[in-house]
Amino acid sequence: MADFLQFCKQFSPMEDAVLWKLAQQTVTKTYNKGAFLLHSGETCKYLYFVNEGLIKSYSEKEDKEFIMRFFSENLLFSVFDSYINQTPSKFNLVALEDARVTLVRYETMEALCKQHHAMETFFRKLVSIAATKMMKRISEMLEENATDRYRSFVEENNAIHQRISLGDLAKYLGITQQSLSRIRTIR
Repeated sequence: MADFLQFCKQFSPMEDAVLWKLAQQTVTKTYNKGAFLLHSGETCKYLYFVNEGLIKSYSEKEDKEFIMRFFSENLLFSVFDSYINQTPSKFNLVALEDARVTLVRYETMEALCKQHHAMETFFRKLVSIAATKMMKRISEMLEENATDRYRSFVEENNAIHQRISLGDLAKYLGITQQSLSRIRTIR
């Protein structure tokens, strides 16, 4: 099981007093497989840290599902445009497995960032990494063919790719399940 405070210390050095304040303000919840952490149209009020389980971020349009990312153990994430601007999200977050998730409220992070430079640095790094990963995701979808996207995904997500259904993986790659099956057989 992943440890939220250990993750924070590795991500950005922080004094024990700051970590203690953060720990006092977090809540850990359990979500059953299929449970929503966030529905599109709701404002994202949390940073989410996956202690156990697997979460997907996706949007829907005209009965089509577009999967943006998968989040597994030891990852801290959010729907950042909704979270930072406190506006309705265009994305859903749903548990693909039973999951234990540590939540940090928006108001808590804002207050801690104002009080502690180390926390502000931590949050800046988190958002910077999220932006970098988003740019990489967009670049892959625009510039790579499906076979290369599949290979990259498996290489970068070796620990979780077997936990993701073929249907979800195909949606993530932007291809049909039949195309994914062909790619996997010629791999």
